[in-house]
Amino acid sequence: MKEEYVSLPLIRNDDEHRFEMKVDGMLALIEFRQSKDRVTLIHTEVEPALEGKGAGTAIIEKTLQYIEDNHLKLIPLCPLVVAYLKRHPEWNRLKPV
Repeated sequence: MKEEYVSLPLIRNDDEHRFEMKVDGMLALIEFRQSKDRVTLIHTEVEPALEGKGAGTAIIEKTLQYIEDNHLKLIPLCPLVVAYLKRHPEWNRLKPV
């Protein structure tokens, strides 16, 4: 993750069913659904001005860390998250067995 994103907080917005990260007033988000101990990541989106600047990667990494810290299991449906997991297979530890 780029240094500029490390200190930005991950916000869990349960009303909108998404994880959010604000970058200079702009939004990066991941839509999710949770049932019991499983979090399904559905869609990742960043505002156009953030595209190609690492914000998508940062929110994915922060969300995966949140899932791990809260002892949850990951169900990756979002194509961007699936691609990230292929590049970083160590995170597959979050998937249910």
